[in-house]
Amino acid sequence: MQAWQKKESRDGHFSKILNGARGESGVSDDDLASDVLSHYSSASESASVIEEGTGEVVDEQTAQEETEDKLKQCIDNLMEKSAKTRLAALESLRLGFSSRVLYEFLLERRFTISDCLERSLRKGGGEEQAAAATVCALLCMQLGGGVEGEEGFKMLRPILSSILIDSCASLSARQSCARALGMCCYVSASDDAEDLLKSLGHLESVFMGAYPLGDGTLPSVKAGTPALHSAALQSWALLCTLCTASRINTILNHHLPHLHACLESSEVNFRIAVGETIALLYELGRDIDQEFEYEDCNALCDSLKSLATDGNKHRAKNDRRKQRSIFREVLHYIENEDFTEEKIQFGIEVIYIDGWMRRKIYDAFKEVLESGVRHHLQFNPLLRDIFGLGPPLILDASVKASRISRTERHLFNSAAFKARTKLRNKVRDKRADVM
Repeated sequence: MQAWQKKESRDGHFSKILNGARGESGVSDDDLASDVLSHYSSASESASVIEEGTGEVVDEQTAQEETEDKLKQCIDNLMEKSAKTRLAALESLRLGFSSRVLYEFLLERRFTISDCLERSLRKGGGEEQAAAATVCALLCMQLGGGVEGEEGFKMLRPILSSILIDSCASLSARQSCARALGMCCYVSASDDAEDLLKSLGHLESVFMGAYPLGDGTLPSVKAGTPALHSAALQSWALLCTLCTASRINTILNHHLPHLHACLESSEVNFRIAVGETIALLYELGRDIDQEFEYEDCNALCDSLKSLATDGNKHRAKNDRRKQRSIFREVLHYIENEDFTEEKIQFGIEVIYIDGWMRRKIYDAFKEVLESGVRHHLQFNPLLRDIFGLGPPLILDASVKASRISRTERHLFNSAAFKARTKLRNKVRDKRADVM
C-alpha cells in the first residue's frame, strides 16, 4: 500500500455501509444500494480532511482491510444470477470507487472486475448496463493512465461502443456508455490514436443525429434522445482536447456550422451543451491560431445574444436563468476572450478553472465522481497529475501555518496545468500524420 493511501483519514463510514453485502446486519441485497446511498449522501465529504481536537485514533490498516472485505463481497455479487443482487453490487461499487482511492486493491482484481462488467454490459437489462458503464469509468479513473488502465479500456471499449450506437438499446444505457467511453478514452488512451479516433467517431455518429436535415430544419426526435445527444456531445468535446492541431482544424471546419444551427434546438440542456462545446472549440482554435474566427461569426454572435437575453415565458424560469447565464459567458468569450474564473477548494488546496478546456475536464470528472470529486482531487494521483497538483499533501498543523497566497497558488496551478497540456501536445504532434 502506498504511503499516501496510509495517511488518509477515515471515519469508518464505508465499512458500515457495506455490511449488508454479507447480510451481517440483516440487510438484503435488494436494500444494499439504498443503504449505501443514504449513508454517502451525508458522509461523502467527511473523510477528506483530518479533524483537529477529536483525540480519536483510527486504525487505518484495520479500516482499510474491513472496507476491502466488503468490496470483495460486492465483486462476488456481480456473478450472482439475481439481477437485483448484481445491480445492488454495482451501486455499492460505484459509491465505493467514487469515495475512496483504491488503486492497489483494484490492481490485482482488475481483470475479474472487468470480466464482470463486460458480462453485465452484454447480458444485463438497461438499468444494469447503465450502472455497469458508470463503474467502468470509475475503474479506469482508479487505475489511472498507465498500462493497467489502458488494458481495461481496450477490453471494455468495444462493448461500450456497441451499446452506444445500438438504436435498440436502452436510452439510459446508451447515455451512460457515452459518458463512460469519453472518460475511459480520455484517461487511458491519450497515446493511442486509433482508440481515440474510433471513440470520436462513435460519439459523433450519435450526436450528429441532432444536426440539421438537408432542408436546414432540425430533425424531430423521440423523448429522451436529446439527453443522449448531450452526453455524446459532451464526451466528444472532452476527447477533442486530446486531438492534434490538424484534427482540430478539420473539426472546426466541419462541425461549427452544424453546431451553430443546433442552437435553435427546443431542448434547453442540449442547447447549453452545444453552446459550451462551441466555446471550447473556439478556445482550441485560438490555441492553434490566435486570429482564429468562425466564418459566420456575426450570425453566431446574434444567436448567442438572443439566447443570452431569452425571456420566452414558455420556458421554465430556472431554465431561462441557466441558459442566459451560460450563453452570456459563451458570448463574452467569443467576442472578447473573457472567461469567468471559478475557484474550487478542497481541504486546504485550491484549483482555478480559468478556461473552457479546464472547465470541460473538471466537469467531466465531477459528473462521474459526483460528491467524491474533492476527495479524489486530494488523493487520486491521476487527477492531481491532470490538474498539476503534485503528490497528495500530508496534512498537519504546520501546513496550515504556511499557506501560500491566492495569487501564488493560482500562478502555480495555471503553470502546472499548462505544462501538462504541453506534454500531452507532444504526444498529439507524434500522431499528427494519422489524424
